[in-house]
Amino acid sequence: MGEKRFRVVITDAEYGSHEPERRVLSRLNAELVKFQCKTEDDVIKNCRDADALLNQYAPIARKVMENLKDVKIIARYGIGVDNVDLEAATEKGIFVTNVVYDICDVADHTVGLILALVRKIPWARQSVKSGEWDWKKFQPIMRLSGKTLGIVGFGRVGREVAKRMEGFGINMVAYDPHLPSGAFEKSGVKRVDLETILKEADMITIHVALTKETRHMIGSGELRKMKKTAILVNASRGAVIDENALYTALKEGWIGAAGLDVLEREPIRKDNPLLELDNVLITPHMAWYSSASLTEIQTKAAEEVARVLRGQLPLSLVNKEVLKLKRS
Repeated sequence: MGEKRFRVVITDAEYGSHEPERRVLSRLNAELVKFQCKTEDDVIKNCRDADALLNQYAPIARKVMENLKDVKIIARYGIGVDNVDLEAATEKGIFVTNVVYDICDVADHTVGLILALVRKIPWARQSVKSGEWDWKKFQPIMRLSGKTLGIVGFGRVGREVAKRMEGFGINMVAYDPHLPSGAFEKSGVKRVDLETILKEADMITIHVALTKETRHMIGSGELRKMKKTAILVNASRGAVIDENALYTALKEGWIGAAGLDVLEREPIRKDNPLLELDNVLITPHMAWYSSASLTEIQTKAAEEVARVLRGQLPLSLVNKEVLKLKRS
């Protein structure tokens, strides 16, 4: 018998080319096929006989895991793994990996949203395009210097945002219950609780993973505590904010404006009421993207697949509990 030929399936992806993955997997006897799975049933139908999955957004829940016969690894294109049932994967002995890529692009995009909202740039542009030339209609515009930026989640992205915002002469405070105090001191950012950020910050940016604890961590109660002029930016996961509550807050003036790169349901529906509002700036989940980051993500995800199919351990393992099962 000849060498086993592996079947590597891309469950779904928005990338125009998959040359980075093909380049990595060409060193193996592997077939790479791509689908655009939207549902659990789509994944089961197309991936049942796969040895490895490369996954972007397709849901891989327990029902899916139970129908995967030979899958050894599910490699996520990106950092978050909230669409993969980690507990079920661990029980099945399946490695789940993510890509810890250079997050400078996310930090850059976050700062871009903050500046665009503060200076009201998108609305000024639209006004000029419509034939107007009147700066007065955008009053008031707050001066950044001396204002307070609250960073919710002070991991890699949060710290990079702080670096970029330092030059604007603002005060910076951050909330993250999972970090030691030294992480804040090293960045020159004051550690505070979430309540303080909500009440005192002029701008709030969110950089947390989506978990049971963080789902809807910003709801009506939190939004009502914010300043009426406050700006809220989210480039993490849409469900961290209760979208219905945010709509009410923006419409009724509880807060000033919001910049969102992520939504609870993506792509955005045409009937999403946020689209009716003039004080929200929405971008299509693109904060992660640059030409360099795209190549990096595709390459690193494929490299994890290659390692596991060669019998090696992955480098960026999310469900580390699976190692105990492998050893027993």
